[in-house]
Amino acid sequence: MVKEIVKDESFLQIPSTPATEEDLQTAQDLLDTLLENTDRCVGLAANMIGVSKRIIAIEDEGKFLVMLNPKIVKWSQPYFTEEACLSLEGVRKTKRFRYIKVLYFTTDFQLRFKTFRGFSAQIIQHEIDHCNGVLI
Repeated sequence: MVKEIVKDESFLQIPSTPATEEDLQTAQDLLDTLLENTDRCVGLAANMIGVSKRIIAIEDEGKFLVMLNPKIVKWSQPYFTEEACLSLEGVRKTKRFRYIKVLYFTTDFQLRFKTFRGFSAQIIQHEIDHCNGVLI
């Protein structure tokens, strides 16, 4: 189900709790909401739809991916960029890494390790910041 985007910064700054199998509907809602907003968005975190769980949905090179409990375990090649966010006004400067290795669970709760680069890596970093209550 498509959900409304949360803009309450005090809510968005609360770190999210780990996702469980009971949160699979939230994962689907997050993906539905991302698909509805592809004209202006490439990633969402669950707190952006009002649920403080460690779930993100991203567009990764034309495909859509949902990650439960994502954690960056390795990163390299820092750079500075500017980003916008559906939950926040304007554009903000931030530090990102060109390459990241992420540990996460699929919606089938299969553990995965995957290396991402470029824009996909940037999107994941932005959404994991949301999970950690960090606003850019």
